[in-house]
This record gives sequence, structure tokens and C-alpha cells, in this order.
Amino acid sequence: MKLKELMQAIPVYTGEASAAIEVNQIAQDSRKVQPGTLFICIDGEIVDGHQFADRAVQLGAVAIIAEKQLDVSVPVLYVRDSKRAMAMLADYFYGSPTQALKLVGITGTNGKTTVSHLVEQIVRENGEQTGLIGTMYRKIGDEILETKNTTPDSLTLQETFRDMLLSGVSTAVMEVSSHALVQGRVYGSDYDVAVFMNLSQDHLDYHHTMEEYAYAKSLLFAQLGNSYNLSNPKIAVLNADDKESVRMQTATAAHVITFGIKEPADFSASNIQITSHGSTFDLKTPVGDFSLKIKMIGNFSIYNVLAAIATSFALRIPVINAIATVESIPGVKGRFELVNAGQDFPVIVDYSHTPDSLLNVLQTIDEFAEKRVFVVVGCGGDRDKGKRPQMAKIAVDYATNPIFTSDNPRSEDPHAIIADMIQGVPGSDSYVVHENRRDAIRYAINMAEAGDVILIAGKGHEDYQVIGDEVIDFDDRVEARIAIEKKLGLA
Repeated sequence: MKLKELMQAIPVYTGEASAAIEVNQIAQDSRKVQPGTLFICIDGEIVDGHQFADRAVQLGAVAIIAEKQLDVSVPVLYVRDSKRAMAMLADYFYGSPTQALKLVGITGTNGKTTVSHLVEQIVRENGEQTGLIGTMYRKIGDEILETKNTTPDSLTLQETFRDMLLSGVSTAVMEVSSHALVQGRVYGSDYDVAVFMNLSQDHLDYHHTMEEYAYAKSLLFAQLGNSYNLSNPKIAVLNADDKESVRMQTATAAHVITFGIKEPADFSASNIQITSHGSTFDLKTPVGDFSLKIKMIGNFSIYNVLAAIATSFALRIPVINAIATVESIPGVKGRFELVNAGQDFPVIVDYSHTPDSLLNVLQTIDEFAEKRVFVVVGCGGDRDKGKRPQMAKIAVDYATNPIFTSDNPRSEDPHAIIADMIQGVPGSDSYVVHENRRDAIRYAINMAEAGDVILIAGKGHEDYQVIGDEVIDFDDRVEARIAIEKKLGLA
């Protein structure tokens, strides 16, 4: 594409966009620059891309988008906001792919990953080719691609959407983080359905207040647009039991579909029965009532299933088809995942890394635990410190045997993080501390007996641990299995 044509996507800029310059790709990372690249300088939280402009030119950049004055040998086009410009350029360069895709965005503190996987599977089993973007990976059909963030930057996102279209994908489902919404990573993404799960304390190191955090989530619903189309309606799917749904509804002009357990909702669950093997409930929908038996456990799982079925309904998939899929799915990796190596007590690995998610999981375990409940729990470094004492208190209040340990300490001292946690349980003597996470898991498994339950919380599907600048191999599920096998004399 000619630079002059590409720059039609930007209404205001300074500098001359030559019609003679051919742009073969766009990059914001100088390491990805090849001959024919338009390099975009992003002044990020850690690195300022303007510092790499010379390097980009050396590698073959034919033009540069910048906010700050540069002295380089190729044309520089200056914009007020290079992040915003990148989203516009990416959308145009890759052919506005989301205008041709059905796009579902799911936001909320907890449940995004599970719901995105449930919806993707429902759509796939309804005969469509699907794409998925989220915490665990990007997925195009059956191809799995790595991801660094829950929601990628706008350039990566639009390129991924283009690749989805080229692979025959008709519906894409993605997790949308609050960071991404504030930072404009999803600018240019034309959502058809937006889903709000819930809001509880998380990311206050970034958003500072719950008000700012809630506002960030509402941006997704504002981005559903302000027009109506009978053949392609925009729909907001909201959790009727979360008070912040009122904010999300106010933020959008779109049609609204609700789900819930406590408050009246379009998709609601009643007569809930939960066991250690699954959950049953009666489902009320706009097209009739059904009885469901799912393999997932707990009220939080029922909320996830309700959200997935309501979203599928918004995508015009028959409710009975969605039910058949959710009843067949055992769950999502790292979300209330059972580790079974022949032991006579359940070991559960879960991504519960917020106070609310930890509380939900422990309350679910309390419903079927016969004897003691062990919980291995830590808190991430360089993240919201305010939730550390809250999570410790929840662990002490809802588990008989809490074990405080490291999560991903990152640049912080693991001992200091645990000290922050302990501030939430003054005077308690029910917990023990094993700073090394492997030791904490082995301690819990060696202590457990028949009838006990172990929850290993916080990391879920993650197969690494970040300590300082080092990323080491570490998977709670693998560590638990090794410890169980050693206890049973199998290893």
C-alpha cells in the first residue's frame, strides 16, 4: 500500500506522505522492522519507541509515525497520539477485518477466560470456524499462537483478525481487559456482542480507584455504537446480579440481554445443586425452560454458563445447541481443574488471583468438603497491594489450613509480599508460611488425608513463575502431580 493512501486513515498530521513510498508492513517494535516498514514510535510505560527510530531506519523503515521531533533520513509524519494513530492505520492497512467478522468481547474481573472458551466451543459446534484471543493464547481455527497480554495491542489485534478472515473464521471471541480499554488497544474493533461478567477489586495499582476501574470496563459497551441494524444488532450481555451492570447499560445504546441467579434476568438459574462432580440447575430463557447438568462446579461456574448461553443467543445460536455444548465440556484449563494421580483427596488448581475469585472458589469447596480444606495462596508482585491482606483473610476465614507462599513475585521481595498478606490476619495462628511455592504445594499434599480438599490458587494455567527478571518453568498442576506421586510411592 502506498504511504499516501495509508495516511488517508489519519485526518490530521504534519509532514508529507509521499505517493512514491510503498509500505509493506507496520511495526511498533524496531526488532520487527524489515525493508518497506512504516515504523510507529509509541511512548510506552517502560520503553519510548522514539529512541529506536534510528535503528528502525537502519533496518529498512521507509517512514515513521511520531509524536516527538526526530532527525532521521526518512519521512516523519507527526501525530498528536501515536497509539490512536496506530489503531486507525492498522485497521485500514489490514482491511477493517472486524467489519467482516462477528466479534464478541468479554470483560469483567473474573470469568473472562472460561466464558470466552465456552462461547468459542458453542459457536464451533454450531458449524462455524472460530477465533479466540485471551489470557492463555490466541487461536485461529485449531492453530495456537502465543500472546503476551490478555488483550494484544491494536496492531497485533488487527493483524490477527485479518489472519482469522484469511483462514475462514466467521466469529471471533476475545477477552477485553480494563488496561486494553483505557490504552486504546481495541480501538477499531467493531464489536457485535459485549459481555460484562462482574467487578471486584483488582488492578488498583493501575486504575487507583474502583470508580476508575468500573469506568474502564464501561468503555467496551460505549464502543458498541449508537445505531440499530435489524440484520446485525449490537447487543450487551450483562450480569443482572452485579450492581455495576447499571453503569454498563447506561454506557451503551445497544440492546441488552441479562443473566443472573439472584435478580430477575432473561437467562436465570434456580434450584441449584452442587456436588464435587458437577452442578445441576433449572434454566429459564426467553424461549423456554430447561434442566441442565454440567460438569463444572460452583455458582461461579453457573454464572459463566449463563453468560455463555446468553451470548450464544445474542449470536442467534439455538439455546438447545448451546446447552448441549456446555453440558459436555469438563471445564477450562487452570479453572477449578482437578489433578488426579490416584490420591484419595481432591487437588484443585485454579486461577483465583483476586479476593472475589478466591472467595467464590473456597465457598464452593466448603459445600462438598468432608474434612479439612488446605489452600496454597500467594499474591503477585508489582501489582495491586491492597488485595494482599484481603486474600489472606479470605484464606484464613474459609480454609482450615491456609498456606501462604509466593505467586509471581516479579521485582518484589517474596517475603515482603507475604508480610503484606499477614497484615490482614492479625492474631491468627491458623496459617503457615512456605515462601517457596514448590515447598508449599508439597507440604499441603503430604499433610492431606482422605476426605480433605486442597486448593492451589492464583496461577491456574500458567506454566511459569516470574522471580526478579527471570522466568522459570513452573506449573502448579505438574508440581502437584509430582508431589502426589512421591507421596504414593509412584515416583
